[in-house]
Amino acid sequence: MTNIPETGRTPRVQTRLVVIQILVLSLLGTLGGRLWYLQIREGAQYQKEASGNHVQQVVQPAVRGSILDARGVPLADNETRLVVSASRTDLLKQKDDGKAVLTKLAGVLGMSPQEVMQKVRLCDAKTPQPCWNGSPYQPIPITDEATPKQALQIRERSEDFPGITAEPEAVRSYPGPGKSNTAQVLGYLSPVTDDEVQKAKDTASPYLRSDMVGRSGLERQYDQALRGKAGVTRYEVDNLGRVIGKAKSDAAEPGSNLVTSIDARVQRVAEYELDKAMKAARQQYDKITGTNYKADSGAVVVMEAKTGRIVAMASAPTYDPNVWVGGISAKDYKALTGKNSDYPLLNRATQGQSAPGSTFKVVSTAAAVQAGYDFNGNYPCTSSYSVGGQVFKNFEGENFGPISLGKALEVSCDTVFYGLADSEWKRDGGINPKKGQPKDWFFKTAHQFGLGKKTGIDLPNEVTGRVPDRQWKQDYWKANKDTWCKSGKKNGTYVEKIFYENCLEGNKMREGDEINYSIGQGDTLLTPIQEAVIYGAISNGGTMYTPTIGKAIVSADGKHVTDIKPRSHGKLPITKATRDMMDEALAAVTTRGTAAWKFNGWPQNKIPLHAKTGTAEVYGKQTTSWLATYSKDYSVIMTISQAGTGSGASGEAVRNIYSAMYGVQADGSIDNKKALLPTPEKSLPKIQPDGTIAAPKIPGDPAKDQEKIAKEVAQQGGTTGPDDQQTPATSPSPTDNRDTRRRPRGRRGRRRTA
Repeated sequence: MTNIPETGRTPRVQTRLVVIQILVLSLLGTLGGRLWYLQIREGAQYQKEASGNHVQQVVQPAVRGSILDARGVPLADNETRLVVSASRTDLLKQKDDGKAVLTKLAGVLGMSPQEVMQKVRLCDAKTPQPCWNGSPYQPIPITDEATPKQALQIRERSEDFPGITAEPEAVRSYPGPGKSNTAQVLGYLSPVTDDEVQKAKDTASPYLRSDMVGRSGLERQYDQALRGKAGVTRYEVDNLGRVIGKAKSDAAEPGSNLVTSIDARVQRVAEYELDKAMKAARQQYDKITGTNYKADSGAVVVMEAKTGRIVAMASAPTYDPNVWVGGISAKDYKALTGKNSDYPLLNRATQGQSAPGSTFKVVSTAAAVQAGYDFNGNYPCTSSYSVGGQVFKNFEGENFGPISLGKALEVSCDTVFYGLADSEWKRDGGINPKKGQPKDWFFKTAHQFGLGKKTGIDLPNEVTGRVPDRQWKQDYWKANKDTWCKSGKKNGTYVEKIFYENCLEGNKMREGDEINYSIGQGDTLLTPIQEAVIYGAISNGGTMYTPTIGKAIVSADGKHVTDIKPRSHGKLPITKATRDMMDEALAAVTTRGTAAWKFNGWPQNKIPLHAKTGTAEVYGKQTTSWLATYSKDYSVIMTISQAGTGSGASGEAVRNIYSAMYGVQADGSIDNKKALLPTPEKSLPKIQPDGTIAAPKIPGDPAKDQEKIAKEVAQQGGTTGPDDQQTPATSPSPTDNRDTRRRPRGRRGRRRTA
């Protein structure tokens, strides 16, 4: 009988186990020896070879979405151009940092060597434009206007141009349909900076170093939607730059298209009329200064009264947004930002603020009613109003006797509002009111009208304007009292006297302050977009809409449409009855009031227009023209700095804008076929199956056609009545001059600059 070990294993099994153990130990020893050989003995060599292998990213920029008008006409688009770029990294590898290459390149491109070198230098606090404010590791565009011959020279002689490329690329363009550039509304692009790349690194929409980003206007406001997502292909390459494998690839996603409520045709007319009005104002003589009006800047806003959508927005002076494409030149940059440029980059519709003059009287009227004064009561419109030893005169001593608030709006009687504001100032306790006593209806009402804060329009850098209430006066006094007390003199110049008075009691609501405020003077500041909201709200029954330009965001394939719906942000603090009476009074302004001489012959029974003229004084400058108007569909606001009276400078231009939209002819008839926009555009343009958005076909040359429209409008509108034909071109209508009066200074409260 065989003896079996207690383990139950036979000698054969044990032998096999020993053999297996020896084999395993041998394999482990061999593996360990190999690892020692690779990592210890030859580790440095393999590490050196591996260091030459890395991943390179090839970026395919996403096609930026277009910005379209309400009918689908491109306002900002893309076009293929031959772009010559320089790799700063490659240039710095050369002994002279690439100066010889850039000089040679300048000769090919017909540019100066200095201009080319300025393009590739990096921006910093000490380096003026032009310079490169993007990543130093991405190609820097030298020009996007290279000819095929120039590009061929560079490509065929690549050994002479190390670090230089010439490739076709999609470049942003601003076609300006019908010569309307909409510059300040659209904005412009520039390269992303390293700081921006770092800040957005962990966000839902990170930047690539090759990205161009919006810097102002709609390009900035809707940058994330327009930008899309760049495509990135990652290649594994060795130390010689040879591709040894493909790591990963992400396809580019084109940006979405932005459909706006802008109508390019109305925009062109608005720009044309603003420019024409400013030129005409410069031909007018200002009796006060003894020179012609300067008319140095202005703005127009055309807004849908029942939605807040912007149909047109023009600002002057303007510029060509294409100057930013491919990098801006030193000459162009100076023209846009220099001391003598008058700052055309500024959108004066949302960023320009000034005293509103008599257009503010709708706010003061509402304030008076809220304070308990009867709209139809009798208020003395005397030739002057006395406060202490100061006499506040009405224009040319006009005296309309006791009139209602409605009539005061129609004839723009200052003394009615002087008296109401003074009465409220006294009821509030005068210059030293008790704590909690002031009702401040005139200031409270302005805030209820949405003034003193942004309207919320979808454009960056909107300003707030100013309501100079008690809190503002206190804050302003704290910030400036040291300067006032140091520079003020009791018997000095006009400015020194103002400083002296402000030092003593600049934090108090003085009698003259409230009186000036009631007629839109003093420290009160409004923007054209704020006035568009106010007068649009009066038109629609009292709803204040947040103005918007974006109407919808449409994906590149057309499958996803995100509507940007109108939003309201409150109601005017007036009853329906008060609104209706104000509406009637403002209609009378165009038929027999201060704007009648410019709207003579208008078909008021078919298309009722309402208006309020304003002529605001600014210390040290000529008067600013304001004209606020509305119909049942639109509110149209125009303002021109240093241009004279409200209707005198702006009346004809505003009338021509309405004529273009409604098709009103010179004889007062209405031609619906020539009406550009008789009612607001409600629908979006048609989206094609391939995702493109259909734009209307304009026969012939769009620029010439739209120029023709604007000129026809100018010929068919304007002053057509017999009285107007007799009015000399160099003098405003006597009626309109009711808004040209010199603003009085109240006791201890002289009018200050606005």
